[in-house]
Amino acid sequence: MKVVLQRVKEASVKVSGEVVGEIGRGYVVLLGVGNEDTKETAEKMADKVKKLRLFPDSEDKTNLSIEDIDGEVLVVSQFTLYADARKGTRPSFVNAGAPALAKELYEYFLELCESRFRKTAHGCFGEHMEVSLVNDGPFTICLEL
Repeated sequence: MKVVLQRVKEASVKVSGEVVGEIGRGYVVLLGVGNEDTKETAEKMADKVKKLRLFPDSEDKTNLSIEDIDGEVLVVSQFTLYADARKGTRPSFVNAGAPALAKELYEYFLELCESRFRKTAHGCFGEHMEVSLVNDGPFTICLEL
């Protein structure tokens, strides 16, 4: 499982021109499911996202978790995180999870987030989406389990 995590001041996601999810201060989580991933992988990733300390404290040190700041999460599925462009000019996605597995684990990850964070918004699996965000920092990290 791969995640690109962006600390944001606000974010939203649209499908067919309609906003389907939006948040205030928190994280945008771009989630890619690999063909080896399981529910256990999703649980570990959700815990990692919850516990990471990426927000500044009163001394401007990255010392606070999303829970500490009562932050929000916007989760967007993104199989392209598994792109392999080492050969040729067209990426391969052979390491991305099959659609059925990816959808199952994406939905499970959403359930985990909904039980861990004050607000969890999300995009629509398998749809073309437009994600808008205001980066805070910018502060972006890549996670892989």
